[in-house]
Amino acid sequence: MTPRHDPLLKSFASDNYAGVHPEILEAIAAANGGHQIAYGDDVYTAELREVFARHFGEGAQAYPVFNGTAANVVSLRAMTAQWEAVVCAETAHINTDEGGAPEVVGGIKLLTVPTPDGKLTPELIDRQAWGFGDVHRAQPKVVSISNTTELGTVYTPGEIAAICAHAHDLGLLVHLDGSRLTNAAAALDVPMRALTTDAGVDVVSFGGTKIGMLYGEAVVVLNPEAAPGVEYIRKTFMQLSSKMRFVSAQFVALLSGDLWLRNARNANAMGRRLAEAVGGLPRVELTRPVEANAVFAVLPADAADRLRKRFRFYTWNEATGEVRWMCAYDTTEADVDEFAAAVAEETA
Repeated sequence: MTPRHDPLLKSFASDNYAGVHPEILEAIAAANGGHQIAYGDDVYTAELREVFARHFGEGAQAYPVFNGTAANVVSLRAMTAQWEAVVCAETAHINTDEGGAPEVVGGIKLLTVPTPDGKLTPELIDRQAWGFGDVHRAQPKVVSISNTTELGTVYTPGEIAAICAHAHDLGLLVHLDGSRLTNAAAALDVPMRALTTDAGVDVVSFGGTKIGMLYGEAVVVLNPEAAPGVEYIRKTFMQLSSKMRFVSAQFVALLSGDLWLRNARNANAMGRRLAEAVGGLPRVELTRPVEANAVFAVLPADAADRLRKRFRFYTWNEATGEVRWMCAYDTTEADVDEFAAAVAEETA
């Protein structure tokens, strides 16, 4: 079949734009043929549970879902009662980029906090963690953080441990949106459990799509008391895949060896390379620290418009003209160099 697009074309809009890693395509093909029990009672999903337990601890329970919004909404709904709320950064994906799904589908009140870098702290949490016992206020129950954050910053194990300790002291649970958890772990050179299980996180939304999978994310329950009924909520929210073996086989391929780490390290390295290449240009201002695979910058609006005709990317802040450039697992040095040259040309 003739491709309907240029298979060599790369952009810097999102790591979701990347195709499927060849090793994962091979895993999907290997899982095909013959019959397997549906709805998760297959051999691939059984292996998936073992793989997640190796990364997050023996008590970890993984529940595959179709996408990241679902992983977040299923997680948070399982962690909260109807009268309870979630404290999160104002920039959190659950607040800005999920079409209101936590509120509309999950019926979950979000209590947002402005942050300078996308990261919560115990002090910032306290701005919304109040009113306990007040019947007029939605009751804070969960603190949700993202790692990496939506601003490309990375929480360290110590920062997450401090958040978890403070939240638990208040009687709150902690959810981690890990759509780019692999990038965070690779950036810090630590195992993923150091940023989750060992730090005290209760539930993780684990991302696979941005790091090389075709589709599929997972709700990973680290504290079973934190998310009662999650398996029923997954079904109620239309996220129980009948042919789950094809989601699970991807996770097995991604996490059994070092594929996740190789992919994340490359994406992060290309983010750093891009920042170094454009950071010295006189009309380009890097606006945020580059800690993983996201680069934020401000450049003249006319230059950004011309550049978009050559490479796709998004404006992050319309008011300031800040743009976001994302590197993916398949971004190459040549891709970065070509894009950086175009940035230099258009801003000259």
